[in-house]
Amino acid sequence: MKAILALEDGTIFEGTSIGATGTVTGEACFNTAVMGYQEILTDPTYRGQILAMTYSLIGNYGIVDEDNESSAPQAAAIVIGELSNLHSSWRADMPMGEWLKAHNTPGIEGVDTRKLARHIRINGSMRACVTTELTAEEAVARAKEASLLDGAALANQVTTRTAYAWEGDSRPWKLPNKTAGDMSYYGTLAPATCKVVAVDLGIKTSTLRTLRQDGCEVTVVPATTSAADILALQPDGVFLSSGPGDPSAHTEIISTVAELLGKLPICGLGLGCEILGIALGGTTTRLKFGHRGANQPAKDLATGKVEITAPNHSFALQADSLPAGVEVTHINLNDDSVAGIICREKAACGLEFTPEAREGKTFATFLAMINTAR
Repeated sequence: MKAILALEDGTIFEGTSIGATGTVTGEACFNTAVMGYQEILTDPTYRGQILAMTYSLIGNYGIVDEDNESSAPQAAAIVIGELSNLHSSWRADMPMGEWLKAHNTPGIEGVDTRKLARHIRINGSMRACVTTELTAEEAVARAKEASLLDGAALANQVTTRTAYAWEGDSRPWKLPNKTAGDMSYYGTLAPATCKVVAVDLGIKTSTLRTLRQDGCEVTVVPATTSAADILALQPDGVFLSSGPGDPSAHTEIISTVAELLGKLPICGLGLGCEILGIALGGTTTRLKFGHRGANQPAKDLATGKVEITAPNHSFALQADSLPAGVEVTHINLNDDSVAGIICREKAACGLEFTPEAREGKTFATFLAMINTAR
């Protein structure tokens, strides 16, 4: 079935429908990763966006249920060059096309996604429509009516509705060990050494897993949880997760974080970092086309080391807006935007990128703050 991707500036891409049929709108964005399409699609940070993968072949290793970052795809639609009809991974539970249909997620293949990415890089983020039922002219008109991320408090749409203790394991991948034919779970967990409340702004499963691997006993709470209710849980620290939307629109969460500052160590990731920065007195700015991928260079200003990171955000803190006592710890080397902050006086730190692949303690600065505060 024919499908159309229409941008609000009138640009049209034609292709073939994959997944669900119908019409969806959202803000177009692109991700440059060559793998991890399932984790990217199920990342709640993509809520309200039409996601284009610049790598040409998607779906070649299928869908593995245990790799989901949330329970279902979060992007409004996916745009790809080619969907693999066969998947090769022995871990796969189903083909990607079937999975998209099962979750009523539309998509379009046959699109030159690198051309699309270049168009967005030059012209900036814009609204879009993916449809199997509208004409090109109708699709452009629908795209112009779509919502932008500006002013959208989308964390309230993806947060958990009730608090829960996360009881995951280190990583339930069944991998062959050195004994032929013996399949065993990989990795063991050290005992938890501290209690952390994770405020769910759109938290990923891998982030929860990483916190637990770092020795944190994690209780996840809704984004609307008050400072008093968080303190009543008697945590050693508070973690603000990544998530979707405009950080400045989350006024209730900003007020909660401001009330918690100085009472407990706080760490923010992605949207959580931006909200933390606002609570500390800074402001955010909209990036022209955002940072998304698995290959963004971020420089640690203290060591000079450059890390290849996996960010996913449309907004960033303005360095010149940060008050005295709040330091920039990392910068994105593609545009020199803020990629990390720290406020030692308030025991608060944040990163704009996903640090799951670091050696040793992923959230080492946060853990050090917790140990100092005890």
